[in-house]
Amino acid sequence: MKFQIFLTKHTNQITLATGVLIVLGMLSKYLLNFTPGYTVTLAVASVIAAVPIAVRAFSALRNKVFSIELLVTIAVIGAFVIGEFNESAIVTFLFLFGSYLESKTLQKTRTAIKGLTDMSPTTATLVTDSGTEEVDVDDVDEGDVVLVKTGSQVPVDGEVVEGSGYLNEASITGEARQINKQLHDNVYSGTMVENGYLKIKATQVGDDTTFAKIIELVEEAQDTKSKAEKFIDRFAQYYTPAVLVLAALVFVFSRDFRLAITVLVLGCPGALVIGAPVSNVAGIGNGAKRGILIKGGEVIDTFAKVDTLVFDKTGTLTEGNTAVTTMNTYTDHVADQLGLAAAIEGVSDHPLGQAIITYAEKQTTHTAPTLDDTETVKGQGICAKVNGQSIVIGNQKMMTAHDIGLTPKQAHDLNALQSAGQSTVIMAVDGQVQLIFGIADTIRPEVKDSLAALKAQGIKRTVMLTGDNQLTAESVAKELNLDEVHANLLPEEKVEYVKKLKADGNTVAFIGDGINDSPSIANADIGIAMGSGTDVAIDTSDVVLMQSSFPALVHAHGLAKKTVLNTRENIFIAIATVVFLLIGLIFGYIYMASGMFVHEASILVVIFNAMRLINFQTKFDKRQPAMKSQPATA
Repeated sequence: MKFQIFLTKHTNQITLATGVLIVLGMLSKYLLNFTPGYTVTLAVASVIAAVPIAVRAFSALRNKVFSIELLVTIAVIGAFVIGEFNESAIVTFLFLFGSYLESKTLQKTRTAIKGLTDMSPTTATLVTDSGTEEVDVDDVDEGDVVLVKTGSQVPVDGEVVEGSGYLNEASITGEARQINKQLHDNVYSGTMVENGYLKIKATQVGDDTTFAKIIELVEEAQDTKSKAEKFIDRFAQYYTPAVLVLAALVFVFSRDFRLAITVLVLGCPGALVIGAPVSNVAGIGNGAKRGILIKGGEVIDTFAKVDTLVFDKTGTLTEGNTAVTTMNTYTDHVADQLGLAAAIEGVSDHPLGQAIITYAEKQTTHTAPTLDDTETVKGQGICAKVNGQSIVIGNQKMMTAHDIGLTPKQAHDLNALQSAGQSTVIMAVDGQVQLIFGIADTIRPEVKDSLAALKAQGIKRTVMLTGDNQLTAESVAKELNLDEVHANLLPEEKVEYVKKLKADGNTVAFIGDGINDSPSIANADIGIAMGSGTDVAIDTSDVVLMQSSFPALVHAHGLAKKTVLNTRENIFIAIATVVFLLIGLIFGYIYMASGMFVHEASILVVIFNAMRLINFQTKFDKRQPAMKSQPATA
């Protein structure tokens, strides 16, 4: 074991020494005309280079794996038997040098992980009863308060309990823009305080932080194999023994030992084995650099085949920053009823409810009433009891369920708001409608162009599923040129639509906020979360768009299609190389050393081809302002 570790650590030096010995041998023969020196030098070079290869082959055999190194080892032994030291030296050198170049180029495709890991905070300033104390980040517990000043990293996920400042959240979203954080705002580990100071109460620490999960996710994704990789792994298990059998048959029928050894050398399936993994690693790295987390090669395969995109509305197609624009009143006690509505909505985190709370805070200073009892009806609204009164607040479906009717005037007002594309919330007290809120949510400015770009990339169908009313949903769908819209849906009804689309033969991607829509995200062929790294988004979805950006969605889809194409190109290059070498062997213009050179060259070709994915951009990307990214996420 120690010997193997030593060889692994010094493989680059062994490769260099082998190359130097080969050059010295050539000089000995062609400049000094000293053939014995040439033979001895190349024999020594062969032995030195063959040792690490043979050790790897033996290690693989112990695990019942027939590796490429086994083919090379047998080929070198054969070359020694026939006295072709020049062939064995060149073959082993090219193999080691190819491995060196392969490892160097692969490192470039893994820069996303390295950049993220380098951004991981290592220390924290812990606030104690006696002041502050610098501690290792692993020593911070949930509930502790840490101090973060200008120029420092946030070491935990938590809530701001004192201070304010501007944070650069590039490590989370991939977008290098400053976000103002104030009292009670949530902050994430790995982000940088550009200006100000914050005291943060830790809610998640260590490996539980969003940043740590992102790193883990990218690492796991780059190790998750695509269908092409799984096929190639199975293929390689049978291919190596097949080449050994073929070489044996060649020797039996031709009695040409040199030819049999050449078959072994040319039979190394290096380019085929490395082609698919390096494409997926490069593609996933490209996405991570832009705040797009793709969970592995299999996700890439499926995403590339998606033909139907299904969207949630609020917070996905729209900004999610809803505000009350109209309040129709049917009571003389408006302030009291508005305070009552805000108090009841306080038990919910729905965006429409939050808009009512914000509006009420600006309109009235009344003390919030005490709620005796509340019941949330998913997808409809809230029932409550206050001082013996029965209050129902929610959508039209909620009113119908409680046999609450609207007067002609109220129905007209409601229809006018919905026709204007506004979401509506109705509040009734003891069966009588008191307030109707009109709440607007603006469409994301980049959505329309992004959807057109997705159609140009091969998406055939766009569908919106929303719990909002039909008129509002249709207004948004018309603005965005969506193919279908279904409104007034409960979460379970959205899931049924997704299942129906899949049953009809469509490959479906569902794009939502990763929390309310997690059942639909989980049931789609590809689940895509638009959100800044919530736990549910990361755990449930296949793709996480940390920027909540539609241009990022266009890039992710284009990247998936390009990565699959790149994988196919690499497989074609590998197979074409094998065919070329076999034909060359038959017609006599390919020999052991030249064949090994072509073999190693083919490995580098597929790696360099995959590396093109690192800087991949879609046509839509090129029309956008330069995507901001930091070295930390590169």
